[in-house]
Amino acid sequence: MKKAFLSLLLVLLVPVLSPGWGFFAHRTITQVAVYALPSSMQAFYFRHMAQLVKLSTAPDERRNDDPTEETKHFIDMDHFGDNPFGLMPKAYEKAVAKYTADTLKKYGTVPWTILEVKDKLTQAFKEGDTTAIIALSADLDHYVADAFVPLHTTENYDGQLTKQNGIHSLWESKLPEMFISQYKLDCEKAEYVKDPEATIWRVVQDSYGFLGATFDIEAALSKNFTTEKKYTFSHKYGKTRRSYSDAFAKAYFGNGSSGVGGHVAYRLKGAPTMVASMWYTAWKDAGSPDLNKLMHPNKLSKDEKEQFDAQLAAWKKNELVDQNLLLAMQKQEAEAAPDAVGSAADAAPAPAAPAAEATPKADAAQPAKVKTKEKKEDGGKQKEKVKKKDDAKKKDANTPFGD
Repeated sequence: MKKAFLSLLLVLLVPVLSPGWGFFAHRTITQVAVYALPSSMQAFYFRHMAQLVKLSTAPDERRNDDPTEETKHFIDMDHFGDNPFGLMPKAYEKAVAKYTADTLKKYGTVPWTILEVKDKLTQAFKEGDTTAIIALSADLDHYVADAFVPLHTTENYDGQLTKQNGIHSLWESKLPEMFISQYKLDCEKAEYVKDPEATIWRVVQDSYGFLGATFDIEAALSKNFTTEKKYTFSHKYGKTRRSYSDAFAKAYFGNGSSGVGGHVAYRLKGAPTMVASMWYTAWKDAGSPDLNKLMHPNKLSKDEKEQFDAQLAAWKKNELVDQNLLLAMQKQEAEAAPDAVGSAADAAPAPAAPAAEATPKADAAQPAKVKTKEKKEDGGKQKEKVKKKDDAKKKDANTPFGD
């Protein structure tokens, strides 16, 4: 029991958090979005799909080096009153006039970030810049997906204000990873978005509407779980980290209307359609350029065509997981998992880090430039977002959900 108590104390100092949808979910959303595109765009995006999937987590990986990145992933709507969507101007200039740019930066800018990146992607299409198209498509994909996460719309982004620390990662990372086979990934096809500003604000408002159940279901379930059963612990870089147990995750997922599994599934299914729609809208606004001219060779090979047709057929039947065609799952299998300890009852004190070994900034690999370098992945797990956001907010910087 003394060991368990010591580990619990260490965990209180080192909570676990994921910065957006977990890497696993971001990669899944990206791949599915390619299938949702119209045929005029599919060949180009399929040719670059592996790169898009890899770059879909680049915004999270940039956070350590780019001080302007953090605030782009969320917007704490509850900071703006009891009727935030009625009070908040949707146009950025009007919002700045009402609340100041510093306030918006502190409490998040994800709706406006999405619109800005969408415009940049439109320009990249006009210029025929393949490198920029891929990088900006990945960025746009990431921010749109983050807007679908309820915990990206609140100051209580990790339950830290209600003693539910770790709920962020539970919702956006653990549940998708554990229950991906039960989710329907056969999303709707992309459509042209006539009013991107109004559309993305509806996405944020819908996400905000799920917050009540997100917290209430966790609180109700916690009454039936001891600390030893509710959490598991892992040791990494000389620190002990706490996360929700598989048993609690299963109960939180629930059956039918008894848990949040349906909520996660709904947001996970809607995100790829919106991502594809934003890509499609940027392309249409650029004049619908012929993307085949940017491909070398400018047509899919016979093998590529067969692969794409097989994936499309599996997607339409919701069999990507069953047929082992989901790239996020394939990558995850090759990645090393943390040295799991188990329940609090079995947890041992965290081992000290070797004196000569430098401790990484976070659990994620070192970030790389979006356009050229490939990045190492952390298996869709968490970066230490809690400490970063709390410190940033105290200094008028910032963030949270997002996975």
